[in-house]
Amino acid sequence: MGPSGNGRMPAPSEDCLYLNIWTPAADRKRRPVMFYNHGGGYMIGSGSATGQDGTRLAQLHDVVVVESNHRLGLLGYLFLGDLADGDYAANQGMLDILAALRWTSDNIDNFGGDPDNIMVWGESGGGAKTAAVYTMPKAARLFHKASIESAAPLRFPIRDGATARAERTLHLLGLARNDIPKLSDIPAARLLEIQVSEAANGVAPWGDPDPLPGFGAFVDGGVTPRHPFDDGAPPWSGGKPLMVGTCRDETVFFSLFGPPDVFRMDEAGLRSRLSGTYQGAELDRIIATFRRSRPEATPAQLYFAITTSPIWRDAITIAEAKAAQHAAPVFMYQLAYQDPTVVPGTGFPLGSPHASDIPMKFANVGADQLPGKRATARHMSALWAGFAHHGHPSARGVPRWPAYTPKDRATMWIDADCRIAYDPDREERLFWQRRA
Repeated sequence: MGPSGNGRMPAPSEDCLYLNIWTPAADRKRRPVMFYNHGGGYMIGSGSATGQDGTRLAQLHDVVVVESNHRLGLLGYLFLGDLADGDYAANQGMLDILAALRWTSDNIDNFGGDPDNIMVWGESGGGAKTAAVYTMPKAARLFHKASIESAAPLRFPIRDGATARAERTLHLLGLARNDIPKLSDIPAARLLEIQVSEAANGVAPWGDPDPLPGFGAFVDGGVTPRHPFDDGAPPWSGGKPLMVGTCRDETVFFSLFGPPDVFRMDEAGLRSRLSGTYQGAELDRIIATFRRSRPEATPAQLYFAITTSPIWRDAITIAEAKAAQHAAPVFMYQLAYQDPTVVPGTGFPLGSPHASDIPMKFANVGADQLPGKRATARHMSALWAGFAHHGHPSARGVPRWPAYTPKDRATMWIDADCRIAYDPDREERLFWQRRA
């Protein structure tokens, strides 16, 4: 967020291994613990960001909220273990989260929390971190349920990819393998310049990107011994209930920081923007499928629906993998609240973009907000706290939320008036199923 934190979080520092606790009372009452992993794609973010302040969530729902800071980006995930002799750890940032989780398990009873009822949750990059925790055998005894939000990492980069990324980093720094000990003499600001320059080249921090992965959790054979959900759900987390879901209009968020033309596109613009990913008959099919599914959508709305859909598709894959274990329930959701606020310079309403769920879940929607938004936040924060309390998301004034199964695909539609949707956007799901 820049050297000043952009007013939303503290300025960055290498002295970062702290955690924050919000509790109704340090009275050993043994409340549910909600251990949150902040977002930011493994690159930015803070457990002290103002938007995810845990005060109201703790006060309203009698839970203890914990948020950790941990190493990010290059400083958290540069892997040198296959390039040099010595004690070079893998997945250092995830080891920081593991240490914070272990500390929480050992000490949270002093803060009114129950070490036998810890929920790990996170949004975006924090959802990917939560998937990594779900995949770490050493974390298994330290938490009891999880929620993966607005992220659907089926796979992580592999060890060879992390090594190739390290070699690329050395090259950019003008270093050879035998210069690795000199890395500790390079100012952190210079290391961050390399990180930012690579991110500007479109390097993703997760998945199986080509040609090289970015800095983020990877399958190292030890800390994370396997992919999260590509080969089924991790067996050592089989008994832990899971929530997984997305915002309805995720990718709107990623166009808010550029020229507004995307929000005013016509049919030709829609086809042009999608043609980098889909060509020919497949481009025709995906547009036709989504137009049948959403007949009232403008070309811009179709664009955001199509680009959001792969996240939802992979979230479904996670839910199906979890349900196939028959060991603990999985619950699916979509944040469907349509924020009518117009994108500046356009007539395009925000809808439910990426990250719009954060203030909802933390009950940080003020009295000055629209009634529908306040109601949605009331439902969402209560559902998440209900999951923390009981392992089943529930809230007053909200329909009972059934577990997800491939048979009925029950999904909580989170809005001012919540409802259960069965196999929402079925035609879109079948498109991806046929394409696989």
